[in-house]
Amino acid sequence: MTPSDRVPVSVGELLDTRPEILGAAAEDFGHLVRRPPLGVLRPRSAAEVRDALVYAGPRGIPVAARAGGHSLYGQGQAPDGIVLDLSALAAVGPVTGDRVTVQAGARWTDVLAATLPHGLTPPVLTDYLGAGVGGVLSAGGLGGASHRHGLVADSVLELEVVTGAGEHLLCSPDRHGALFDAVLAGLGQLAVIVRATLRLSPAPATVRRYCLYYPGIDAYLADQHLLATDRRFDHLEGQARPVADTPDGWTYLVEAVAAHRGTAPPDDRRLRAGLAFGSVEATDLGYAEFAQRVAADEELLRATGEWLHPHPWLNLLLPEDATASVVTEVLRDPGFRDLRENGLVLLYPLLTGALRAPMFRRPRGEVVFLLALLRTAAPGAAGPMVAANRRVYESARAKGAVAYPVNALPMTPRDWRAHYGGGWAALARAKGVHDPHGVLGGGHGMAW
Repeated sequence: MTPSDRVPVSVGELLDTRPEILGAAAEDFGHLVRRPPLGVLRPRSAAEVRDALVYAGPRGIPVAARAGGHSLYGQGQAPDGIVLDLSALAAVGPVTGDRVTVQAGARWTDVLAATLPHGLTPPVLTDYLGAGVGGVLSAGGLGGASHRHGLVADSVLELEVVTGAGEHLLCSPDRHGALFDAVLAGLGQLAVIVRATLRLSPAPATVRRYCLYYPGIDAYLADQHLLATDRRFDHLEGQARPVADTPDGWTYLVEAVAAHRGTAPPDDRRLRAGLAFGSVEATDLGYAEFAQRVAADEELLRATGEWLHPHPWLNLLLPEDATASVVTEVLRDPGFRDLRENGLVLLYPLLTGALRAPMFRRPRGEVVFLLALLRTAAPGAAGPMVAANRRVYESARAKGAVAYPVNALPMTPRDWRAHYGGGWAALARAKGVHDPHGVLGGGHGMAW
């Protein structure tokens, strides 16, 4: 059956079926799964998104929204369906008071460029600002300010969405509140985000970044717990880095950032008090430079071609009492040996009480840790890495971990039921109401 047989003029006139366009939509940043759609639609309005879903839903045609294209394992693909390329829905602004309205196809770098002239910033930014607004809000969004302000999605005040049933709605905590709660960090299962209104915070002009180095994981985790709970820093992340002269072959880095308040620089003595680090480096940076710090890495990886290689990444949220054992197990695992040569290991704390979106799953405890294993594979060599991801996920899950579902990780319907636990039944009911034909979010493999 050809696209013209299946799609009416109202949708078909916008549907792009050129082979090169279908090929691009069959790829994502992960470069691990390739599933071509029937066509790519570039909606110019919420009405055109609605038309696509009104048509696709009753016919069971899969639909996936795509903004930055940074999914890792085909989550934003729609095999034999329609990919909604939101690049034409990328307006940012106006900035009004302490809020900004942004369309879902905008990139976070565009959001920041619009808010900084007003001395404002989103309270939480992910490290990489090239991702699309809609995708980050659908995942939840974690960053260095999450220990203070929660998820990126927790700063959303209002959403404009089109549900899988074709309803065009504005929702907020006070209007269609249940849908609002289910869309944020809801992995695109119920609706396509078209526009969001975000709360903003004052942006500092300058920040001081401290790099605190630890030779062992126990002191590192203890200090990360302290820093997360006393919230002395505005931004708090961390890494495990390979070295040759420590007991386990790794050193641990706390990256902690304090804003300059007015004309007064941060108080180094107070901020370092009570910590057990071995050495420290401190650097002053402009806030915009700090927020865009990953852009130079992207430029380098694009120049070398590695940006287009497979990325079998794994992101887990670990309960604090299991963090040391899981991290040690991973760093000793032969299946992750490549982390020493071309990978990045992020390890930093979050406060579960700050993570407010109801759909966002988290482990037990007040403090949990994000473990992100960010690897690049040679073309054709990623299969064993994905298998290693699965093995570590199962081992960590047995200790209370949950996936932060921005992963190169095959998940079965049974896995998803375990992931959502007691919240699965409510999600299934919402799916039946807002996406009754089950056409949205199929790339995650939940199998409704």
